[in-house]
Amino acid sequence: MSGNRSTGGASRNSPSNSRDKKEHILVIRLSAMGDVAMLVPVLRVVTATYPHLKITVLTRKFFAPLFKGIPNVEVYDADVTGVHAGVIGLGKLAQELRDLEITAVADMHDVLRSNILKTVFCFYGLTVKQINKGRTEKKELTAFNNKVFKQLRSTHQRYADVFSHLRYPINLEDHSYPEKQKLSPNTREITGKDLKKWVGIAPYAQHDSKVYPEDLLMQVLEDLEKDPNMKIFLFGGGKAEKQKLDQIAGNYKNTISLAGRLTFEEELALISNLDIMLSMDSGNAHLAAMYGIPVVSLWGVTHPFAGFKPFGQPMENSLFPDLHKYPAIPTSIYGNKVPVGYEEVMRTIAPQKVVEKIKNPLLPVGKT
Repeated sequence: MSGNRSTGGASRNSPSNSRDKKEHILVIRLSAMGDVAMLVPVLRVVTATYPHLKITVLTRKFFAPLFKGIPNVEVYDADVTGVHAGVIGLGKLAQELRDLEITAVADMHDVLRSNILKTVFCFYGLTVKQINKGRTEKKELTAFNNKVFKQLRSTHQRYADVFSHLRYPINLEDHSYPEKQKLSPNTREITGKDLKKWVGIAPYAQHDSKVYPEDLLMQVLEDLEKDPNMKIFLFGGGKAEKQKLDQIAGNYKNTISLAGRLTFEEELALISNLDIMLSMDSGNAHLAAMYGIPVVSLWGVTHPFAGFKPFGQPMENSLFPDLHKYPAIPTSIYGNKVPVGYEEVMRTIAPQKVVEKIKNPLLPVGKT
């Protein structure tokens, strides 16, 4: 178990203040990073609206820093590849969580593991509410023929709906962004102390269909490098990405690769201090958005209509391929289905357009 309790934060009077202070909600969201990050602004509003409510988030220990600074929130490590693996391990996990005296469960994942936990929790007599992922309407959105191309409910709102079903309704418009986090000495040594505009670039995603072509990315970097008042930080993880980002950064004076140089907590603190983030449809977009940083997002065969637009960001900060040339977009929710002829859709997003948007983004909702 890894707790991440913090004090402070917004609170206000609400009808819930008279409720039993022992009410304790278990929130299940095991992965992936972007989906977990999208939970953060929702929990900020929940804890501000219901300050006496205790929340335990069941997720990977690695994700614990995401919830830093949210009052009355702790993280419980789901070791689903170790002691909590398999049906027996999940049964053990359910018993451990019951012993925390949880009073209700919000399943924000709705996968096999969380459904096994749901069965055990229902046997214990606990109320369990699950996210409605909108699978049918997402299938219609990604259909090649007879596509229903419309904005679906956001993932953030779907998370909020679960709390509403548990009788904790919230208004996401009440969200307040946290202050910038303090940078560690290690981070300061890497970033320097100049007062340049800090631009984050996260060029990778889980699927190649969501990655901007490298030669076009280099054109973006070359244009940004012409501005002496900009400092560019490249984000990525893993050995292969580190080697590539180190190589790219080596070609430019004001570009620094952060891959492998910071802890996850240090990386989050740096992201909170950025002036803007350029990201694919990937987790880094959501990490920046949860701090109120303007995010310019590039979309390949996916589309924000599926509900994964970064929190509070205006649609105008999202750049798309030529949808007239590629009318089947979105071809999938996660970018794992690429029809023949759609392999190079991102080449229709001009580097000049990306640079222009980085230099003149619309501010996200609530950003001052």
